[in-house]
Amino acid sequence: MNDCSGGKCGLTDEQRRILHEKGTERAFTSPLNDEKRQGVFHCAGCGEKLFSSEHKYDSGSGWPSFYAPINDDALGEDTDYDIGYARTEIHCAKCGGHMGHVFPDGPKPTGLRYCINGAALNFAPKEN
Repeated sequence: MNDCSGGKCGLTDEQRRILHEKGTERAFTSPLNDEKRQGVFHCAGCGEKLFSSEHKYDSGSGWPSFYAPINDDALGEDTDYDIGYARTEIHCAKCGGHMGHVFPDGPKPTGLRYCINGAALNFAPKEN
């Protein structure tokens, strides 16, 4: 994980809390939840490409949701029990930054819902 002591990493307090302390933003607070443009979602911690707009959908959960990462190597997984039962936590494979969780209730073709904190992402719209 990047060293953000003294604000060296350029993240907001909210981004540091989510990426480094496995925090969660409040539902429906991220502008990226409503992002509809074509482009790529990058890790706010290190800039790694994590999700494509092609895999984004409106899950109604209040967080940006995707049915697949941009590639098989983009994310890592851990099991967390923070709320009393097992969930699959998702993190950036490059820097280890916490992204959110993945659930088995998503749409086809994967059946997965990557429920991601918008503050953990930066969006780069596709250039025309």
